[in-house]
Amino acid sequence: MDSLGLFILLLLLCFQWTAAPAAEEVTWTYTGLVGQSEWSQYFPNCGGNSQSPVDVVTTQTKYDPSLIPLTPVGYSQHGNRPFTLYNNGHTAVIELPDWMGLAGFPWLFTAVQMHLHWGSGGPSHGGSEHTINGLSADAELHVVHYNSELYANMSTAMTQKDGLAVLGILIVTGEETNPAFNNILNYLSRIRHADQKVFIPGFDIQSLLPNDLGRYYRYNGSLTTPPCYQSVIWTLFHERVQISKAQLLKMETILYSSKAEEPDRMLLQDNYRSTQPLNHRVVFASFSAESWKELSSGEVTAIVIGVMCGCVGLAVIIRFIVKTIRFFRVLHHETVVVNSSTSSWDVLPSNRPAPMPRIKEPEKAKEKKQEVALNMTPEGEKKEEPSQSPQTEP
Repeated sequence: MDSLGLFILLLLLCFQWTAAPAAEEVTWTYTGLVGQSEWSQYFPNCGGNSQSPVDVVTTQTKYDPSLIPLTPVGYSQHGNRPFTLYNNGHTAVIELPDWMGLAGFPWLFTAVQMHLHWGSGGPSHGGSEHTINGLSADAELHVVHYNSELYANMSTAMTQKDGLAVLGILIVTGEETNPAFNNILNYLSRIRHADQKVFIPGFDIQSLLPNDLGRYYRYNGSLTTPPCYQSVIWTLFHERVQISKAQLLKMETILYSSKAEEPDRMLLQDNYRSTQPLNHRVVFASFSAESWKELSSGEVTAIVIGVMCGCVGLAVIIRFIVKTIRFFRVLHHETVVVNSSTSSWDVLPSNRPAPMPRIKEPEKAKEKKQEVALNMTPEGEKKEEPSQSPQTEP
């Protein structure tokens, strides 16, 4: 029995030693036999309840006033030290120096690396991992940091719940070229195949980020690739970063997921994971509900035109009111002038002189007036007086 028990124990140990490395050495892909739908079979954490990426439904986010703007530390202090850019078969990765970090969290997080995710169909065909209100961007940049206050290194921190902090930057396309992204894209041709590396000049990493670092979404999630550890504090910026269509085309068509010695070349495309269920998690927002609605360029144009038309209409109304007031003032003035020319005393009664008092006429003057009146009486109206001549006797 002792020999049989020892034999069984040895078999179990051998199985454990062989099975565990086999799971770790599985070559996963985004599609195919070990595609993302099969990840959880080989990497149990990929089937957890707090997986990333997610779809951020803005009407279901919760405003958290304690979420302060993030502060990049040392992002622009590249000095003369070059960065390492390499193709790991899944994406293009840039290793970041340990003097770079991120403030704005309860702990200090030290930068480790950043990488990109993209699609294959060009603009407006998707490529980002996170989505907002069901809409994906053309690509997405991730800047990975580990909690250097609590953990000694990235390997230890990535297995802990509060071990990592990742910035998510959604990328859209436009007409203008983004010079900051050329610091990466111009060197992709030197790492076309998996496992190839190249040194590139150091540059300001903050130039890759949005201008507004104060408006973002925050939730607890996971790595978006195996082993999918649920150890990430995600920060997804609300503002998008824009690159040109030519830059997106270079990102989508220049790299291979296969090694240089492999005969069959496979383009590295569609390297993004589909969104995962929230499972009762809450996505917090650093800005209030009034600014949740994102306006399209057409809506912004309509608002601007509406405001301009409103201002023009208001100006016309004010001008009409002013002209109407002036008209009535002139009309009133002309009425006053006309009335004053007809009877100035009616217009200005206060200026009419007081009537002179009548003075009693003297008696002599009164008699004189009566004589004048008698003399002016017509002859026919005078009464005939009897003759008073004396009569003669016979």
